[in-house]
Amino acid sequence: MELTTVLFDLDGTLLPMDQEVFTKTYFKLLAAKLAPLGYEPGKLVDSIWAGTAAMVKNDGSCLNEEAFWQAFAGIYGQEALKDRDVIDSFYTQEFNQAKAACGFHPSAAKAVETLKAAGKTVVLATNPIFPRAATESRIRWAGLEPSDFLLYTTYENAHFCKPNLRYYQEILEKIGRRPEECLMVGNDVGEDMVARQLGMEVFLLTDCLINQRSEDLSQYRRGGFPELLEVLKTLS
Repeated sequence: MELTTVLFDLDGTLLPMDQEVFTKTYFKLLAAKLAPLGYEPGKLVDSIWAGTAAMVKNDGSCLNEEAFWQAFAGIYGQEALKDRDVIDSFYTQEFNQAKAACGFHPSAAKAVETLKAAGKTVVLATNPIFPRAATESRIRWAGLEPSDFLLYTTYENAHFCKPNLRYYQEILEKIGRRPEECLMVGNDVGEDMVARQLGMEVFLLTDCLINQRSEDLSQYRRGGFPELLEVLKTLS
């Protein structure tokens, strides 16, 4: 079957980064924003991780957004929800300073442009643990625009997270595609290459490789942006 659609991961794929460095920068900025409201940094970070875990475990019974805030309120109490406006404003303002912890690769935009010029559908399959505002900012840090993608997953529009296969199934349902006509490109073996289990083609971008289980990489098509661009050219 002809490949009609390419799904891209964002962090570490279209947007080069060291995940640990980025996360520390992001949490430091968030802690500074919320300190005046009485949030102790250590507990706040633990609470964000607890909310993230709740999204990763989401069984589809609610949006990831709801799963996160239920977990957050479970730690701080329902009264903490009154601070949500401040937290939401963080993602449209101070969060942008985290760009300094990320890299940039011009080939990211080139890859997307190549596919769009060839009439292919492009989807941003980034783990939906961030609000829309934060995801749109990270898209722009990569030299792209949200409008470049038919769909980009955020915690407001997804019911699952990677590596749950239902995350990918939900995308396929939304865009009306079969797995056999899709290629998933990502840097995380555990979270991105699992799409192959559904019947998708996969490409492992190795520039910011994450391979927590030390899997044998020889089973995947892989390489840096030059190798990826060669693969994408064959789709045009």
